[in-house]
Amino acid sequence: MRTGILGTGTITSAVVSGLAGQGHDIVVSARNAQKSAALAARFADVSVAENQAVLDQSDVIFLGLMAEVAPAVLADLQFNPRHQVISVMAGATLDEVAALVGPADAVSVMMPFPGIADGGSPIMALGGIELLNTLFAPRNTVYSMGSAAELQAYLCAQAVLSPAVNMVAEAAGWLAEHVSDTTQGEAFLRHLVGSSLLASECAPMLEALNTPGGYNQRLREHMVEAGLSAHLRAGLEALKNGGG
Repeated sequence: MRTGILGTGTITSAVVSGLAGQGHDIVVSARNAQKSAALAARFADVSVAENQAVLDQSDVIFLGLMAEVAPAVLADLQFNPRHQVISVMAGATLDEVAALVGPADAVSVMMPFPGIADGGSPIMALGGIELLNTLFAPRNTVYSMGSAAELQAYLCAQAVLSPAVNMVAEAAGWLAEHVSDTTQGEAFLRHLVGSSLLASECAPMLEALNTPGGYNQRLREHMVEAGLSAHLRAGLEALKNGGG
């Protein structure tokens, strides 16, 4: 596909990396000259152009602008009915994107993660997902949201990643105090947690790990009694309601 990228931040740069080498013609905007030049130097199928030229040379457009500056940037551009627009702008609804890019077709809002660059990453999406599946599946998995409120709930829930990583890091730090190979210790824990979560749904895995008196049961019960579950749910509710 002829694909254009407006905005080359961290996430959209990862999107470009995930698209490169898959048979697409990719044009990135010169808005961030250093990042766009680096992408063009890295991938043979990526070129750089000014914003309007990106649109003129593309059929699928990714919007990776900051939502607060998007109206000013897009106001001077001429979209075409042939354009299929995918927004990667956090904080902009699909209706808001549609109003900015008419007469183009605002297809979907997409929330990827940096792992999309290498494949094997989840993608949250609201709107039509057929185009996203064509571009990114099966190397990545697109998860379809039913409404803007549902997307917001997913955005809150995905924030569990940071505390989960921190928990593994803390356990690795403790393990490092008791073993000789600290690098292997962290690698083991990351392998254990990552492979286990991919291999099973949470409920049966928790049941399998619930051996009476076992290490996993005892540590989990200690952390639940310390308020971990209650604090997690309270934090998610605070995110949903716009609090800290």
